[in-house]
Amino acid sequence: MLNIPTVTLNDGTWFPELGLGTYNLRGEEGIDAIVAAISSGYRLLDTAVNYENEREVGEAVRRSDVERDDLLVVSKIPGRHHGFDEAVDSIQGSLGLLGLDRIDLQLIHWPNPSVGKYVDTWRGMIEARERGLVRSIGVSNFTEAMLTELIDETGVTPAVNQVELHPYFPQEALRAFHAEHGIRTESWSPLARRSELLTEQLLQELAVVHDVTPTQVVLRWHTQLGSTPIPKSADPDRQRENADVFGFTLTDDQVAVISGLERGRLWDGDPDTHEEM
Repeated sequence: MLNIPTVTLNDGTWFPELGLGTYNLRGEEGIDAIVAAISSGYRLLDTAVNYENEREVGEAVRRSDVERDDLLVVSKIPGRHHGFDEAVDSIQGSLGLLGLDRIDLQLIHWPNPSVGKYVDTWRGMIEARERGLVRSIGVSNFTEAMLTELIDETGVTPAVNQVELHPYFPQEALRAFHAEHGIRTESWSPLARRSELLTEQLLQELAVVHDVTPTQVVLRWHTQLGSTPIPKSADPDRQRENADVFGFTLTDDQVAVISGLERGRLWDGDPDTHEEM
């Protein structure tokens, strides 16, 4: 079984350096895939209300042979549940679907600035944490300005910000802001899905140098940047390959040249304009 290292969040809780994305893992096949990942060593399981698979994630937790306290379940509040009371109700609904007594990390999925309720939503999450419904709270797809507003309005700094991050979009400025404020960066779409990233000659060459795959090079790049990637795979062999990235180290120069592949966002995911309900 692989051993995935952990870091400590700004609220004192532990957080793996690599986790499992569960988007589209549904039904019995989805449960089996998540159980296989846990058996391989994954401890961070990332779901969301809008993934419509919280029930499967909870069932996988129950079927696994790993103690509940050794697993970290993440879920996300959708845009249609923004607001103080709505956020608390959303969390309770997620707990019901998960069949768990707590969510380890609760995120706001998208800020949806035109709605103007993400601060109230954040206050609801603080309340949920105080009531023991969730252990840690954070956000997803927030900009520096939005994070600053949350902190200034409530005095509570998010533990995590999950954002689009990959070698084509390394988010240097945002990561620097996170580091300054003790916010853990988490990477969604860490392998730049539906792009040619993994065929880049640079990554192919580095894979040969380190006797690993281009996928492993990219995921190791994430961890050395100080970000937790959450690659999604239903295949047990691929899951193990994705998590087996802590046995080699990229040089600082190699990390820098990988970041030099930057070209910008790959999808319409600018938090100032993109919204999801």
